[in-house]
Amino acid sequence: MYIERNYGFWMTFNWSKKPFILGFIYATAISAASYFTDFYIVLPWQPMSVIGIAVAFYLGFKNNSSYDRTWEARKIWGSIVNNSRSLGAAACSLLQGEKQDAYRRELVYRHIAWLTALRHQLRTPRTWEHNGLIYNSLFGPESTLDLKGELAVELKPYLSTEELDEVLTYSNCATQLLRHQSQRLQAIKDDDHMDDFRHMEFHQLIVSFYADQGKSERIKNFPFPRQYASTALWLSIVFCVFVPFGLVDVFRNQQGMLFWVSPFISALIIWIFMLMEKIGDYSENPFEGTYNDVPISSISRGIEIDMREMIHDTDIPSPVEAVNGFLM
Repeated sequence: MYIERNYGFWMTFNWSKKPFILGFIYATAISAASYFTDFYIVLPWQPMSVIGIAVAFYLGFKNNSSYDRTWEARKIWGSIVNNSRSLGAAACSLLQGEKQDAYRRELVYRHIAWLTALRHQLRTPRTWEHNGLIYNSLFGPESTLDLKGELAVELKPYLSTEELDEVLTYSNCATQLLRHQSQRLQAIKDDDHMDDFRHMEFHQLIVSFYADQGKSERIKNFPFPRQYASTALWLSIVFCVFVPFGLVDVFRNQQGMLFWVSPFISALIIWIFMLMEKIGDYSENPFEGTYNDVPISSISRGIEIDMREMIHDTDIPSPVEAVNGFLM
C-alpha cells in the first residue's frame, strides 16, 4: 500500500509507460503511412467517441468491482485487529489461578502464530495474480522478508516444538492453529482457570477469527471473474487500435508540424484508457503483495505489538516501516 500523499506523475507514468510508448510508435506509423504514401484509412471520430464512452463505462464497472474487493479485504483485517485486541484483553482479565501468566502468554503467542500463518497463506501466489512483482526492487529486500522467509522459521518463536511440527503437516496451518487454540481454552477451563461463561466468551472470539479467515480466503481463492477482467482488457485494446485512424481524420487537413501532433494525442488517449484498465487489474487481488494491496504484514505487526504489550512481554518488535513510500 502506498502511504504518501499522492503518487508522483513520473512514478505513475513509469508504472504504465508501455502502452504510451507502443501507442506512440503505432500511431506514428499510421500517420506516416497516410502522410507519405497512398495508404489512407480514416475512421470518423463520432462513432469512435461512442465506442470510447462504452469502454469507459465498462472500465468504470471493473474498477468499482476491484475497489470493492480491496475495501472488503481491509474491513476484514480491521475486524481481525479489533477481535485480536479483545482476545488480548480477555486473556489479561478473564484468566485466574497460579498459571494465569503462562496461559496468557501461550494464548497470545499462538494467536500471533495464527496471524503469521494466515499472512503467509494469503501471500501465496495464485495463477491469476501478478506473480513475481512482490520481489520488485521498488519495495526493497526488507519489505519482502516475510514473503521470502520460511513459515517454520517465523512460527518457531511462538509455538512449542511439538505443536510446530504438527501444524506444519497440515495444508491449512492457520485453521489448525485456531483448533489448537480452542482445545487449549478447554484445557485451561478444565484446569479451573476460568468458568463456563468466560470460556464461551473466548470461544466466540475463535468463531470470529474463523469467520475473518474464511472471508479472506474467499477473496484470495476466488478471482475477480475472468470474463469481466478479460473483456475490459480486450475492449480497451480494440478501441486503442482504432484511435490513430480516427485522429488521422481529425488532423488530415492540418499543415506542417501540426499534423504530427496526432501521434502524441493518440498515444495519450491510449495511455489513459490502458491506465484505467491497469489500475483495475492491480486492485483485484488485495493480498498478492503488490503496489496497492492491503498491508497485512504491517497490520499483523501492529497486532503483535499491542498484544505483547498487554502481557508485559519483552523484546517487542518495532512497527513495519514503509520502503520507498510502500507499506507491506
